[in-house]
Amino acid sequence: MEENNNNLYKHFKLSPKNTIKWDNYFEIYDSIFKKYENKKITIVEVGVGNGGSLHMWKSFFKGNARVIGIDLNPDAKKLEKDGFEIFIGDQSDKNFWSSFYNEVGKIDILLDDGGHKNIQQITSVSESINSINENGMMIIEDTHTSYMKKKGFKNPSKVSFINYCNLLIESIHRRNPMLQKKINIF
Repeated sequence: MEENNNNLYKHFKLSPKNTIKWDNYFEIYDSIFKKYENKKITIVEVGVGNGGSLHMWKSFFKGNARVIGIDLNPDAKKLEKDGFEIFIGDQSDKNFWSSFYNEVGKIDILLDDGGHKNIQQITSVSESINSINENGMMIIEDTHTSYMKKKGFKNPSKVSFINYCNLLIESIHRRNPMLQKKINIF
């Protein structure tokens, strides 16, 4: 892996707590997060485990980021002693998201590495899209589960996260006045 001054992989390896990330994510994250270097941002990660990735983000963004974690496991609250804001809740619950954004406000980055079931990923996107700042982004990890039958994913299916994304893309592109369709579903 190529080294640079603020290589995410370096921060991953130096994190005081373990985390699991696919190796191919790091180069992509280095590229897409470059625009946030030295800027005050709010990053939210869904699915924090033992906090390794939260430490990685804090280090990578050099203390300029408000790093917030969301997890289903109440034990994640222990990470508040490391300076993180932690919210306990179910990402597939619309009420959780409403309460979360009422308290936190708009954010710059939502990184979903929580549950990888269709309803979890879809709800995270649909309930967060209006709370992402202009020029912000959402990243959904592990979308390969849209193709998995095992482990309770029951995919491929018409209601997979990938099919939901296709619906969004179609909705955006069909807003052309020549097609006489409504503007996108959001």
